[in-house]
Amino acid sequence: MADDRDRDEVAVAEFHKKIKEAFEVFDHESNNTVDVREVGTIIRSLGCCPSEGELHDLIAEVEEEEPTGYIRFEKFLPVMTEVLLERRYRPIPEDILLRAFEVLDPDKRGFLSKDELIKYMTEEGEPFSLEEMEEMLSAAIDPESNSINYKDYITMMVIDEN
Repeated sequence: MADDRDRDEVAVAEFHKKIKEAFEVFDHESNNTVDVREVGTIIRSLGCCPSEGELHDLIAEVEEEEPTGYIRFEKFLPVMTEVLLERRYRPIPEDILLRAFEVLDPDKRGFLSKDELIKYMTEEGEPFSLEEMEEMLSAAIDPESNSINYKDYITMMVIDEN
């Protein structure tokens, strides 16, 4: 039993270190606060992939009673530690991503055109914002063919959890 507790304490200490390092990158004033708009980037840098709705819920949990536009480290640390310990917001596995792209590619060509991708990402499910769409296109679209080879894209985007 003591071994489990020791292992948990080590895991918590490691998470605290990672969270602090990620937070400090965006703490430009060195006053243990970050702009609320940076929280999603911090969370994603820690290997979590929350939806926009989940991100808003998480921000609401760590924001002050009277929102200031900034998040304090003291409030962020325990919430983010719990998220990491519970392994919440895990990235979607590669095989599931591949199946999702294949549904959008009924002819099994192995690629989607830029126009097809824009249509699916802005009109279906939780739509991408224009900024998110431009960011994805810059990483995903092959400029020569003006399409996305989704197997290559998935390989590039998947987080290695080892």
